[in-house]
Parts: sequence; C-alpha cells; structure tokens
Amino acid sequence: MNTSSRADGRTRPRVVVVGSSNTDMVARVARLPGPGETVLSDRFEMVAGGKGANQAVAAARLGAQVTFVARVGSDALGDQAIAGFQADGVDTTYVVRDETALTGVALIGVDAACGENSIIVAPGANANLSPSDVEAASEAILYADVVICQLETPLEALKVVLEEAHAVGATMVLNPAPAQSLSRDLLCYVDVLTPNETEAALLVGDVNASPLDAARQLRALGVSSVVVTLGAAGALICDLDGETIIPGRHVETVVDTTGAGDCFTGALCVALAEGKDLRQSARFAVAAASLSVMKAGAQPSMPTRSEVDALLNN
Repeated sequence: MNTSSRADGRTRPRVVVVGSSNTDMVARVARLPGPGETVLSDRFEMVAGGKGANQAVAAARLGAQVTFVARVGSDALGDQAIAGFQADGVDTTYVVRDETALTGVALIGVDAACGENSIIVAPGANANLSPSDVEAASEAILYADVVICQLETPLEALKVVLEEAHAVGATMVLNPAPAQSLSRDLLCYVDVLTPNETEAALLVGDVNASPLDAARQLRALGVSSVVVTLGAAGALICDLDGETIIPGRHVETVVDTTGAGDCFTGALCVALAEGKDLRQSARFAVAAASLSVMKAGAQPSMPTRSEVDALLNN
C-alpha cells in the first residue's frame, strides 16, 4: 500500500473522491415487493445520495479535507446536491454542471421491519464523467493522501484516476459497486478494494465463492489489500499480513442500511489517511458504519467524528 508524505505537518488528511452523485427517492414499505407486485408505502422522502457523494460526505464529517470530482445536472436537484456538499465542507471546485443530462437519481425501497433495501439507479449526469474531468482535478489528486473511486461512473474516467493516484503515491481505494468485470490491468493499481460479499463473488465470476476465497482470488489478480464488508458481522481483511476478521458492533435497532457500505469506505479512507494501519482503520470504519444504520437515509445517516470516537471509547 502506498502512503503519501505528511512532512508538511498538516493535521487534516486530504481525501479526493471521484464518483457519483444522486438524489435518493426513498419509499419505506412493510416488505419489499416481489416480481410484478405493487406495495404501498406510508412514507416517502428525497435525500442526498450516490456512492461517491456518500463517501465524500462521510469522510468530511469524520474530519478529512475532502475534494469531490463528479457531475450533476444543471437542474434543481443539482443545486441541492452542491449546497449539501458545501454545507458539509466538501470542496466542490471539480463538480461539473452537466448541460446535457439530469442529476442522477436512485429509487430505493426500504423494508421497514429489518432496514434492508432494494435500489434502482438512473445515472443521468454521472454517466458523462470523463477523463478530462479527472485531469482537471490533477492538482487535488497530487496532494491527496487517499483517493476513492466506485463503479457508478465510466471506467474510462476510473482508469485515469487509478493512474494519477498511483503516479503521485496516494493510497488508491476502490469500492467496486455496482460490481462489474474489471481487468487485471486496472486491479493492479488498487491499494485497497472494499467489496461487500456479493460484489466480491461477482468480481471473481463465482457467485458461490466465500468472502475469503473471493478475497484471495482478488489479491491474486493484483490487488494489494482486500477488505470485504460483511454487514452486521463486520469485515474481512486479506492482505500481505494475513487474513483477519474485524467483528461487527452490536446495534439495538437497524433503521436503514442504505449508505452503510459507503460510510464504511469513507471512514476507512479517513483512518488510512491519518496514518492508521489497515486493521485499525477497519475497526474505525466498522464503528462508523454501525452508527449509520441507526438513522434513515444515506448522507443524513453519516456520523460525525465525535460520535464515532465516543462509540470507540465506550
């Protein structure tokens, strides 16, 4: 894993997030519908979301200096998204206002009984994120401690991010969601890969692969470190130092799991940028994610640093 220099004495780590921004349209139901079935919701709300945006907000609330590289539409939802980022202290210098596409949206059904969700994403402007958008943010990447990407934006842009982060020695974290086939040429640039169990299995082309087997195969493909999120069970780390389970934390009531994985990735990156090792960082991330599922919505559920520190010190 690469680490960037902290010789200038900065106290706030620098994190660059390149990825998606959506508006989540959330309907809570007694149970999620089956194929061809209609169910009625007793609660609907629109909240800020998108995997990239969620991770950027999570990292900012946990104390990082965050720059977000993304595209939103030149519409009211884009206005709301940018206002929200700025309210959380996220640098939006490189958030492009797209004139040809609307801001992305996610249609989310949440099971009120257990908090599980089902999501359909319409990418909108996210699909237009380009290599030139990334290149415009080269200076931010140059000074980043950690760079984060996901797979809700085009692979052409991801390739540029991976190459630039590698060239400057920033730690490159890829959250491979939604899962899709990735070449060895891309994976070899990834310092830390953070799939969930399903994504890990899909990435290796074996839906029956266990998290450990999938993690081992992903490392064999060139990824330095793999951290598989296991939901309530915590996380599995597979790296040069071996294989470790970071146990989950008990949660009295799960309200909504939307954004929990993004919270984990954002928190993991903040801890790595602060100089913690991967296992310390994963423990910090598990704590943050456990707090996020106790609140509704993606970005609204991201905890603050004081909340996570209080949980860890308890």
